[in-house]
Amino acid sequence: MAREISRPTSAIGIFDSGVGGLTVFREIARALPHHPLIYLGDSARVPYGTKSPQTVTRYTLEAANHLMQLGIKMLVVACNTATAAALPALIEKLSIPVIGVVEPGARAAVERTRGRIGVIATEGTVKSRAYTNAIRRIDAKVEVIETPAPLFVPLAEEGWANTHVAREVAEIYLEPLIDSGIDTLVLGCTHYPILRGTIEKVVGDGVQIVDSAETTALSVKKALGESSGKGEPEHHFLVTDAEERFRRIAAEFLDHEIVNMELVTI
Repeated sequence: MAREISRPTSAIGIFDSGVGGLTVFREIARALPHHPLIYLGDSARVPYGTKSPQTVTRYTLEAANHLMQLGIKMLVVACNTATAAALPALIEKLSIPVIGVVEPGARAAVERTRGRIGVIATEGTVKSRAYTNAIRRIDAKVEVIETPAPLFVPLAEEGWANTHVAREVAEIYLEPLIDSGIDTLVLGCTHYPILRGTIEKVVGDGVQIVDSAETTALSVKKALGESSGKGEPEHHFLVTDAEERFRRIAAEFLDHEIVNMELVTI
């Protein structure tokens, strides 16, 4: 059984279905280097991308309630599928600010595009049309082409992001988007920034990349204002299953070992 650890109060809570949201955690930690963060990965019920919106909403609300009990002051939904399915319910039910990953990415894409945006994401996010709807709320004239890229997730988790296998998979997924003439590409899954180098090589210099992890971190920083405090904060990681696998992948995603990790039930 995992050792129970003391956790910081007034931390920012970051939630994902598994490990992909660690890319969001990484960018928030860079943007707010003195602020404590609590990351919850629902590794017992991953993946969310193949589940119904109703199930994803239920799982997400359960995770949010667990983090609320720990005294977080803001919730970041670091999962595109959960954002697409559950963000309205979270905003309605929680008494703290809630930030998802779709809106920041959509806004950044509209700011950069010349008129044709591609989105790669999980099957669940693509079916929800979350990015298309968010982009068109900002600019109805922009053309949006969404396509699922599910194999990017295991490639990222297995550390195969910069292999010839990843390159071949990226070429298959991205060829239709390139052929359609996109000028901007949204990485609509929080795993995908791990493969950014490979993706950039495939799409070339003529396509701008929008990393939803980076844009979400900027939104969090803007919402909180200037970072307060000083020194190195203690970050904490909660998982619902498979601690050692999470620890291994987290070290790859974050480029350092994690220490404060706890197994929880939500």
